[in-house]
Amino acid sequence: MSARDLARGVLVRVERDGAFAGRALAAALDRAPEMTPADRGLATELVYGVLRRRARLDRAIAALAHKGIDGLDVEVRAALRVGAYQLLFLDRVPAYAAVSDAVEACKRAKGQGAAGFANAILRGLGRTGEPPLPDANTDPALFLEIAAGFPPWLARLALAELPPADALAFGEASVAAAPVTLRANTARIDRDALLERLRAERPDAALELSPVAPDAILARRFDAPATTAAWRDGLCAVQDAGAQVIAELCGAAPGERILDACAGVGGKTAHLLALAGGRAQVEAVDVSPAKLRDAERALARLGLGSAKLAVADLTRPLPEAGVFDRALLDAPCSGLGVLRRHPEALLRRTQADLTALAAAQRRMLSTVAAALRPGGLLVYAVCTFDRAECEDVVQAFLREHPRFQVEPATAAGGRVPWPRLMLAGGPAAGAIRTWPQRDDADGFFAVRLRAAR
Repeated sequence: MSARDLARGVLVRVERDGAFAGRALAAALDRAPEMTPADRGLATELVYGVLRRRARLDRAIAALAHKGIDGLDVEVRAALRVGAYQLLFLDRVPAYAAVSDAVEACKRAKGQGAAGFANAILRGLGRTGEPPLPDANTDPALFLEIAAGFPPWLARLALAELPPADALAFGEASVAAAPVTLRANTARIDRDALLERLRAERPDAALELSPVAPDAILARRFDAPATTAAWRDGLCAVQDAGAQVIAELCGAAPGERILDACAGVGGKTAHLLALAGGRAQVEAVDVSPAKLRDAERALARLGLGSAKLAVADLTRPLPEAGVFDRALLDAPCSGLGVLRRHPEALLRRTQADLTALAAAQRRMLSTVAAALRPGGLLVYAVCTFDRAECEDVVQAFLREHPRFQVEPATAAGGRVPWPRLMLAGGPAAGAIRTWPQRDDADGFFAVRLRAAR
């Protein structure tokens, strides 16, 4: 199987079956162990590139396909998009190779007629390029819809929350390739020493320090981190810089009992343990047993196997109340801040989702709040910028739980440049936001909520 074949197969699964791109790609690559690193990189580039730029690709193809492409077979659409992406966005792929490969894929999928159609469309696209983009200054909403693939409601939301220049920068960052972000496992190594290890192992990689997360290294041209000796020795984990900032906001100290609610695969659990030197009692809960099994394996690799893992549904009361010193709730959300890592969300998320998500977040916050002792700290975090899931949830929580108040992020200590990230006004003044266009981090909102003693 070629890199292009693999990419088309993944894209078909994402569109037809609703698969998550990351999981589908990882599974496909696992089934192709003979594939060279260069081809694995190309397959990854094609999958994520097509998903990030699908609106532009479809617009360019539709300009030459008089009946549009909605009526085409899903395999033909995938082949056309992969071919168009190579023509419009990849300099290193010869145009004839991109066209020929797509034509053969269409022929295998739907016969000679589909192959001829693809040949005409892609050769025309190679000659004319894509239609001009709308002027960003004249109509920033339309530009976000076309250039970033934002549905109209998301373009309006971005422009309501941000000045036009920042909204446009956010749109571009959301469809740009994200770095592989590594966190130094400070239970075993500091960031500077890890950086030297990685430079020795991957001399061709572009490695730089995160400007906001003190243990984070941003890595580009850095495929398959799990194949490095540093990974095998448990010296690092993959964790976005925004997610690392959230754990820093929560903090951890030896001897404390800490709840990692919605723990997922354990990235923040491991970070909290490392912050406490492995001497805190961290209890990680999640509704997914499969994710907790992954968390157990990750913690063991990092030498941080002391966490207690348990399946729990946060829409129901937890078995223990008033016992935790700190709790971190990274709640399920719309994911509008992580589009660069999960571009398929652009195709699936709707504005109607936001209200239901906010209601669930408020219920989860109440559940976790009941588990805190007097004077305890609750950190609420979501990877989105939507006010309904951020400030509005915090405001509703404070009305319903008057024993809590917002504690400014600066109380978390000096390892993170909190003033750069802090919100200045409103009901969540003192909360923080990270942005991909400013911080090279996923877009998170998070706030410290301190219980009265």
